[in-house]
Amino acid sequence: MTIAIAVIIAAVLTAAVAFYFFAPKKAKEASDEGGVQIAHIEVKGGYTPAHIAVRSGKPIKLVFERKEAGECSSHVVFSDLGIDQALPAYQTTTLELPSLAVGEYPFACGMNMLHGMLEVRGEGKIDNDQSSGSAAVPQHGEVDVSRSTSGQGTDANHDKTSDEHAWRGADVSERIDANDSTRSAAQGDDSHTKEIHELWVRLIVGIVFTLPVFSAAMLHPFLGHMIPSFLMNPWVQLVLTLPVMFYSGWPVHRTGWLAMAHRSAEMNSLVAVGTGTAFIYSVVVTVDPAIVPAGSREPYFEAVGTIITLMILGQLLEAKARAGTGDAIRKLINLRPSTARIVLDSGSADEHIEEIPVEKVQAGDVIVIRPGEKFPVDGSVLSGESSVDESMITGESMPVNKVKGDDVIGATVNANGSLRYRATKVGKDSVLSHIVDLVRSAQASKAPIQRLADRIAKYFVPAVMIIAIWTFVVWWILGPVPQAVHGLVAAVSVLVIACPCALGIATPLSVTIGTGKGAQAGVLIRSAVALESLHSLKVLVLDKTGTITAGKPTVTDILPQNLDNDALALIASVEQNSEHPLAQAIVSKAQQSSAPLKKAEHFKAVAGQGVAATVDEHSVVVGNVTMLKNQHVNVEDEAAVDLFRQSRNLAAQGKTPVAAAIDGTLVAVMAIADAVKGDSKSAISELKKRGIDIYMITGDGSGTAESIAQQVGIEHVIAEVPPEGKAAKIRELQRNNAVVGMVGDGINDAPALAQANIGIAVGTGTDIAIESSDVTLMSGKLTGVVTAIDLSRATMRNIRENLGFAFGYNMLGIPIGAGVLFPFTGLLLNPMIAGAAMAFSSLSVVINANRLRSFSWKADDVHATTDHVASLDNAQETTIHETEIQESSKGDSAMSQTGESTVKDPVCGMNVNIRDAAATRTIDGKQYAFCSNHCAAEFDNNLDQYTKA
Repeated sequence: MTIAIAVIIAAVLTAAVAFYFFAPKKAKEASDEGGVQIAHIEVKGGYTPAHIAVRSGKPIKLVFERKEAGECSSHVVFSDLGIDQALPAYQTTTLELPSLAVGEYPFACGMNMLHGMLEVRGEGKIDNDQSSGSAAVPQHGEVDVSRSTSGQGTDANHDKTSDEHAWRGADVSERIDANDSTRSAAQGDDSHTKEIHELWVRLIVGIVFTLPVFSAAMLHPFLGHMIPSFLMNPWVQLVLTLPVMFYSGWPVHRTGWLAMAHRSAEMNSLVAVGTGTAFIYSVVVTVDPAIVPAGSREPYFEAVGTIITLMILGQLLEAKARAGTGDAIRKLINLRPSTARIVLDSGSADEHIEEIPVEKVQAGDVIVIRPGEKFPVDGSVLSGESSVDESMITGESMPVNKVKGDDVIGATVNANGSLRYRATKVGKDSVLSHIVDLVRSAQASKAPIQRLADRIAKYFVPAVMIIAIWTFVVWWILGPVPQAVHGLVAAVSVLVIACPCALGIATPLSVTIGTGKGAQAGVLIRSAVALESLHSLKVLVLDKTGTITAGKPTVTDILPQNLDNDALALIASVEQNSEHPLAQAIVSKAQQSSAPLKKAEHFKAVAGQGVAATVDEHSVVVGNVTMLKNQHVNVEDEAAVDLFRQSRNLAAQGKTPVAAAIDGTLVAVMAIADAVKGDSKSAISELKKRGIDIYMITGDGSGTAESIAQQVGIEHVIAEVPPEGKAAKIRELQRNNAVVGMVGDGINDAPALAQANIGIAVGTGTDIAIESSDVTLMSGKLTGVVTAIDLSRATMRNIRENLGFAFGYNMLGIPIGAGVLFPFTGLLLNPMIAGAAMAFSSLSVVINANRLRSFSWKADDVHATTDHVASLDNAQETTIHETEIQESSKGDSAMSQTGESTVKDPVCGMNVNIRDAAATRTIDGKQYAFCSNHCAAEFDNNLDQYTKA
């Protein structure tokens, strides 16, 4: 009869737990005030109300009133919207949303323990994506999220293609002001510091009052003569346990029971139920022991105190470990200087310089920057020349030469020159704020693998409670005397040893650290979905122009090689009147050679043929053979025929020959091509090593395309594809269920980037391409793709390890806590040991996630020595003649013999990695490396000065 009653009671409790946690929750409808839907949400151990209903078609305002402190509820995360909103303690924070598409938008606390739901209703049926555990997500371009808050958050929206896991970050209407971000980061640091100090105090109190009780209960059998007898008195133990239970354990009990009241139990709830049950049982045994059987009158005050103390210890260690997960954001925010030196009354006699706070800089202000200073805001150079270290933005170590007209990025470091530049983007519009915005958005999003953990965590706590109930019943029925005590111990152990927190933080911590490391490497990843998808990439399609190549035609060869500067100057003087890209390449070449350009007269351009003009009374013709013949140039003499024969070899390499004649005589043939970027070949080689099939797609003819493909080692070429056809080619590759990535930089690449499973935009490309992508390479180099894939694989490996720790721990710990080993070993897990295991389980996940901090990107290391010539090309500005190639090869030999990898630029004094130098020279067996072409030219013009030095 007793057994039947116990089973019935357990069944009723099981049904009650299931109903309590899983019964539908009634939604609280938002009020309509002036066309805006407003809902007030109290944050105190949960969200009240936790289910809010709004209508589509109207903007939404969520007012969060947080009535507590502590880490758990310090942020609210709408992962489907990419929002991570800070909720300062004991403050009201307003989150403003536009009209959302019909569906359900779950939100949770920063530790994924407290949960709520925003339900958007409409005339149509609510579309719940149960298969992925997420709501119907607004389509790309439908949602534009903004806010006005007391804290600070991030916004973006995503388009989800469930079959391919292709999510997109849409346009963000409001970028984060770096000043607000700085304040938010400071508030976060203060909150962490306060919380850690409070946990220290509670831990000390717990240790001081628990140690005597623990010693009396656990050490008395062995060291009884050393333990004061009064400590064995249950009343003394009760008095000593009270401060531990109600002071040290107050955050645990308060959070745990409030979560239970909100029908969203979490880790603290399990500990609160377990220790509360043990404490009440011990008090009953102390106050009126006759109520329980004689063999069951043992109090468990030592277990209560030890479990709570260990819980506080675990929370302290976890808080200290978690405090560092926002380092990437803080480092980015702290890059910017606090002041700027602006020019007042620029250009007038009263011109003077004033130093002002950077917050007061406005677009259009003229700023003076000195050597060694950081650029306070983004802008365009007005005068001066200098090398700029952009590594904190792009992840690339090589300085970039800046001259008049070049753009500079706020927070980068000016190296060796003085500049004046005009501010163009300030505050929330700056590149730095945009990067912070994207990183925050990515860290707020959820990877598909996390949704599995979320679904399990939803059922985890109720399942543990039900297991504890039936554990007690089984011990009551089958256990040895005293059954009630054994059952109670086992049930408490099950409640205490279970750790849903480890499941909740297994993925978010790794995503946070991974996306932060990506930002430091100049790889901006928009979402956790993109971060996860990168690791399974099988096919990568590369646009040619601007991605594999520099996107800027340059003169690669000149025949004859000894063409003098005077002839080059005459040719360029004619071409400077043409807007054709080939003409601009010849002009750039002349400028690099310091050839003086002169005024051209009687200029004539013939479409599809070339140009002609008179310069210094010389008749100059530049173009193809037809143009030369029409201008009566002799193209059949021996010298001309020889030059044209040599030019055919250049044309076979995908280069465009341009002939030039002066006074009726052919003097030169120049080969012009869109030069391959210095890192393209080595990056493609590294991608192949990672098992990725590489395709090149271009609108160019097959001859040019095949030539470029051979240079960089690509076997699959898709040529003569119009801009509108690129997306269709991506779809064809996806038909074999391959995960396809696309790398591009132009407006015509945007549809293909959006179609690909992973769209990767070159950061030097157009804004529309960047906004259509999942990943942005700030440096514009393909080595960034290698870094992104390596980072994704490292992050996913780390996540799997974390989930392995979390699942494995609970799968082993819960049965052991229930006493499954007792029939075989006679051992029953002590609740104190269960508490220790629980405290360190989530810590193990945090420590493992922080191993990702050791990830290092090695973009420089993928440049093989054999590719040194290509890297010297610098892709955009420099042309290397055969003689220079030979000289660079000698330099490589010198480097391999000496083992040197870094030398000092003799002109500006900067340390330069030889492999990544903009140019090198070898004089009398000594190698010189230069950070910019300007320094190399200065060196060439003053050899005696620098070689003697």
